[in-house]
Amino acid sequence: MRETDDPELACPVAPVVDLVFSRWTTPILWALHTYGRQRFVHLERRLSSITPKVLTQRLRQLERDGLVTRTYHPEVPPRVEYEITPLGQSLAPLFAGLADWSEANLPKVHEARAAFDAR
Repeated sequence: MRETDDPELACPVAPVVDLVFSRWTTPILWALHTYGRQRFVHLERRLSSITPKVLTQRLRQLERDGLVTRTYHPEVPPRVEYEITPLGQSLAPLFAGLADWSEANLPKVHEARAAFDAR
């Protein structure tokens, strides 16, 4: 097998796309970046269409990947907070660039789709 046969070697951004742009990762990171440290219930309210099970799974994966930190406070009742890490914060310029691209180009994408569908 040649190096170019491996998609990760042929396209070095593929692993980043898999890591960052899975279904719920981007909204979770955006919420933590925008609103700071949050408890599970606050994240759940901000991302109203996510189920608690999926939110738990994604938060665990983000913690494993080093993008989110979980802090357990042994109080009565116990309190758990989630916060974006410096590694997670380092994605902010990427997200800002995508937001800029989206604002400038999504109307063009919609026009192209409409033109294609009209054929």
